[in-house]
Amino acid sequence: MTLGSPRSFRLRNSSAPLMAALFFAAFAFPQQPFVSRPESPLIWRPYRPASVPASRTLNSGRLYSFLRAGRLYLTLQDAIGLAIENNLDLEIDRYGPLQAQWALERQQAGGPIRGVPAGNNFVNQVTAGQCIGGALQSAGLSTAAAAGGGANTNTQISQIGPITPNLDPVFQNSSAWSHSTGLYPNTTLSASPSLVDVSHRISSFVQQGLVSGGFAQLSVNESYCRENSPSDILVPSFAPVAQLYLRHNLLNGFGTAVNSRFIRVAQNNLAASRETFRSQLLNLVADVVNLYWDLVAARQDLDARRQTLEIAEKFLQDTKTRIQVGEIAGFEVFRAQAEYASRAQEVSLAQAALRQREVVLKDALSRQGLADPLLDQAEVVPMDRLPIPAAADDLPPLRDLVAKAMAQRPDITRAKFDGLAQQISALGTRNGVLPYLQGVVSAAARAEAGTYNPASGVPPDPRSLGGFATAFGQILAGDYVSRQASLVFQGALHNRIAQADYGIDQLQLGQAQLLERRAYNQLVVDVSNQLIALRQSRSRYSQAVGTRVFEEQLLDQEQQRFLLGGSSVDQVVAAQRSLAAARYAEIAALASYSRARVSLDRVLGQTLEANRVSLAAALSGAPSVPPPSASASQPRP
Repeated sequence: MTLGSPRSFRLRNSSAPLMAALFFAAFAFPQQPFVSRPESPLIWRPYRPASVPASRTLNSGRLYSFLRAGRLYLTLQDAIGLAIENNLDLEIDRYGPLQAQWALERQQAGGPIRGVPAGNNFVNQVTAGQCIGGALQSAGLSTAAAAGGGANTNTQISQIGPITPNLDPVFQNSSAWSHSTGLYPNTTLSASPSLVDVSHRISSFVQQGLVSGGFAQLSVNESYCRENSPSDILVPSFAPVAQLYLRHNLLNGFGTAVNSRFIRVAQNNLAASRETFRSQLLNLVADVVNLYWDLVAARQDLDARRQTLEIAEKFLQDTKTRIQVGEIAGFEVFRAQAEYASRAQEVSLAQAALRQREVVLKDALSRQGLADPLLDQAEVVPMDRLPIPAAADDLPPLRDLVAKAMAQRPDITRAKFDGLAQQISALGTRNGVLPYLQGVVSAAARAEAGTYNPASGVPPDPRSLGGFATAFGQILAGDYVSRQASLVFQGALHNRIAQADYGIDQLQLGQAQLLERRAYNQLVVDVSNQLIALRQSRSRYSQAVGTRVFEEQLLDQEQQRFLLGGSSVDQVVAAQRSLAAARYAEIAALASYSRARVSLDRVLGQTLEANRVSLAAALSGAPSVPPPSASASQPRP
């Protein structure tokens, strides 16, 4: 960014500490806050945490580029750009859209809302009838749980409305290997006093949630058994099982509109978070503009008081001269001296007020506040002057201004997003009134193959002779397929909880509509008041300018009369005070007009456009204000 006029300053005789600060700030200033995805192979990427850079606590290097010989030369555009880069409050606000983005990522994965426990249902078929242990289990003579099965459907949750299924695919595998020796087993089946069993069981499943309100699951089990029992027909044997399982809600929790509501709310919240940041940015820019013009007004006020002090000093010298030549009495000097001392005190107070304005502005431009010694000791020199109001503001009618405010105000836009989020969320309570009806369909293919055991004395089915490939071929051919379908219904007799949740949501929606209308009515009042305030401040400034010109003429005439002996000290002092008051009132009126202009821009939501600030650049923390144009300080129509 090009430094504003006067821009002929060059970095001459820079001190070593300043150069060190510039070097450190340029290379130590971290990148804009963001959360990056981990960089790793696809198989490991989901299990690595995202990288989050450290918080930025240093000022940008651009801040120090405006320092010249202990002075900080700033245009209004420079001050706005530095505040966007370095203001600590705005830096905190930048995390809002980032959090909303990751909240959307989470909701796109489905599952219950944050804070509610979730789980995946593992509905699987286990192998039964294989070897002696499987035969005992099939006959109901064993209570041992089969490996690889289970479910966690008893999880207690607390969430209003149906729960969205997990939309991220889930893979689970359970593998077990065993070698066991049992003494005196069931000899009727084993035909052996000791049973030696070597086995392994591998169970795997893949589950995919459906946004329509259910989930599909494909499971594949593989069981191997080899033992010394002469009663086994196949030793060793392979018994794979494959199952396709589908569970779906048919009333409560049915439909993509219901199950995608949290995703749409998160998308809505992401846009709303940008509006929230835009609101904070708008307020920051408006505050910085006011602080800058307050500083400019304070410097102009100090200049005016110094001019008044110079007039009082000249009048004191003129009084002393007339006393020396005997034109007036000697005691008249005390009145002139009192007037001079009073004006000198005003200058001292104005200097202190100016320093306070500088401190407030520098704190808004720095992350470190005044802890930075270079910034603390620097004097802020504003390069722009207060804009002179035009004779008349060419403003559109009130109706058009209200329409512009409705379209541009971030708080109005955010309220619309909030209302839309409430309407989307209400779909859950509306659907939650319905009873619970769930359908389940499944198809399972079983198989078994192995090597014939002649000791069993039972000839096997020829299709069962072979190894794992033979058994898996039976599954593909569908030789032994079982199918199942079921319906589960559950309904509350009074259903008062679901009805109450729905009623509360509908009442809140109606209340939100009334609040929106009230906000609109207040917006019309605010815009109207700011228009009146702007016109009044311009009128007061015009009157103040006329009064100051008139008082300058009166003082000039009174001083000439005093030199000719036609006026007294009291009359000249009174004229000086009247002129001083007129000058101060003119500066105050000009500052008031600038504040009224900023307030109107703020109430219309056009502060960023009026000061040429980019929202996207401000989100990243990069310089977002273009170089000032020749008309940058001119009043806007």
